[in-house]
Amino acid sequence: MQNEFIIRLQNLSILYAEDEIGIRKNIADSLGYYAKEVYQASNGQEAFEIYKDKKPDIILSDIHMPILNGIEFIKKVRAENKKVPVVMITAHTDKEYLLDAVELHMEKYIVKPLILEDLLNTLEKCVALIDVNMIEVLKVDKDYIYDYDKKELLYKENHIILNKKEMCFFEVLISNQNRIVTYEELQEYVWGDDVMTDSALRSLVRNLRKKIPTDIIFNLSGVGYRLV
Repeated sequence: MQNEFIIRLQNLSILYAEDEIGIRKNIADSLGYYAKEVYQASNGQEAFEIYKDKKPDIILSDIHMPILNGIEFIKKVRAENKKVPVVMITAHTDKEYLLDAVELHMEKYIVKPLILEDLLNTLEKCVALIDVNMIEVLKVDKDYIYDYDKKELLYKENHIILNKKEMCFFEVLISNQNRIVTYEELQEYVWGDDVMTDSALRSLVRNLRKKIPTDIIFNLSGVGYRLV
């Protein structure tokens, strides 16, 4: 195993969703020796709440969990983030689950029982993918570059300073460059438990438009926003 991978993993966080507490604790404790942080969730809904709050770098998820199963959980993640590496863990071989999961762009399937060496080898591939995906060049204007790792927006190498909500808003639009991001999605992914009022959203967009040098934010009235 490469030393570079171990060093890189020490700076990354992992979300591990598994409803069997014994398995979850053993794997989480083992991964804790390698990763910066390991967040644990016992069901898909809890996992999604942790994902929204902590924004982990890598997601490990079992399929069969209460409230939200692993497939439903990752569908919610993929609605706002197409690039976070996801590893699905299951003892299930049902083709319907496998076909459904393919559409969610999993990095790999791992069949229980988990073997730490195999899991670390899979995480090594995830880390390599993260390093490739850290920097996003905007499709609408290639002079804009967003660095997910540093949380920096650049225009022609000039740094544009964003506050937390502006950053979240921009990240959601970047992750969904080919479609409109609805008001409901902005409420969930940018405001979270806070109430998104019309005036608060308009104020955020107005301030963001003042900061960026070109007009790349489009509003479809009554629906949402996208990059153009």
